[in-house]
Amino acid sequence: MRKPIYVTMPTLAPLEEVNELMKGIWESGIMTHNGPLVQRFEKEVCEYLKVPQMVSCCNGTLALQMAVKALGVKGEIITTPFTFIATVSSIMWEHCTPVFVDIDPETLNIDPRKIEERITCHTVAIMPVHVFGNNCDFEAIDAIAKAHNLPVIYDACHSVGSTYKGESVFKQGTISVTSFHATKMLNTAEGGGVFTLDKEIDEKLRRIRFFGFENHAEIVEDGFNGKMTEVHAAVGIANLRYLDAALADRKEKYTRYKEILEKNPEILFQKITSGCNYSYFPAIFKDEDTALNVVTALNAVNIFPRRYFYPSVNTFTKLVPYVPMPKSEDIASRILCLPLYKDLKMQDVEEIAEITLKTTNK
Repeated sequence: MRKPIYVTMPTLAPLEEVNELMKGIWESGIMTHNGPLVQRFEKEVCEYLKVPQMVSCCNGTLALQMAVKALGVKGEIITTPFTFIATVSSIMWEHCTPVFVDIDPETLNIDPRKIEERITCHTVAIMPVHVFGNNCDFEAIDAIAKAHNLPVIYDACHSVGSTYKGESVFKQGTISVTSFHATKMLNTAEGGGVFTLDKEIDEKLRRIRFFGFENHAEIVEDGFNGKMTEVHAAVGIANLRYLDAALADRKEKYTRYKEILEKNPEILFQKITSGCNYSYFPAIFKDEDTALNVVTALNAVNIFPRRYFYPSVNTFTKLVPYVPMPKSEDIASRILCLPLYKDLKMQDVEEIAEITLKTTNK
């Protein structure tokens, strides 16, 4: 049987390029504490994205938590139920309450038309998610936030390489957060980044990720250990050189999937807003049984799509009280992300699409 094809795999620089950076770590003996490679990684990412500053940290979940902590808010944070659990857990770890707003079933992002009805005197922030790197409606969300004097934290964990009006999406909102997890467009194996145009918030984030220290001398914040290591930064520096190629490759394979699968009008696709990075290929089937049949057919030949995001986060009743979110729950039940990554061959893309098409046409 063929080697397994998973829903995604990391884009990796040649090992010798990573090893060259690792030699410098071993020679210096500096492994962490905002070392030279962490500083270099932050600088090179900012230069690539044309943003003024970024605070790196050890993962995207903690990056979201840092963002909430930096704003010093306590209360209700409006977010989407169609997301990974980390969005919600980061809110709850900062002793805030997630309040769900249902999604637009076409873009799969939070529906801005439904946000205002969920705002109360307890609302302290809005945390939308750019689902699969597909931009939220910035103008509508920011208008609501300004009208109610609320900060916006964009969960942009899928969004390295996504743009808005020709600029990085990380320039949007009060704070924008991304992930450098192994499966993201740019990876450090594990890692995260927090972006803000506000210099004071940026400085606060830097204190928070290092126990709350000011200049390694005095504790001035309620912080924690959120530092990125030199080893992870080395992986990120090497991988950054290949990001342009990875982005182009994703878009090409995404386009090919769609060309084949749209032969079946019952298969629907995420409505792409401008500037998407095409980091995933979600396909929405007519019902859950059809989606599960596709999973079975692909698994039989060692191909592993993912029900992503499934289930809708509002149904995690051990964490949150259940509030119906019909659009999110419906989409979550019948969506699959098909394999999409740099080392996936185009012939594999075509085979996966043809198996999917054949299964859904039965």
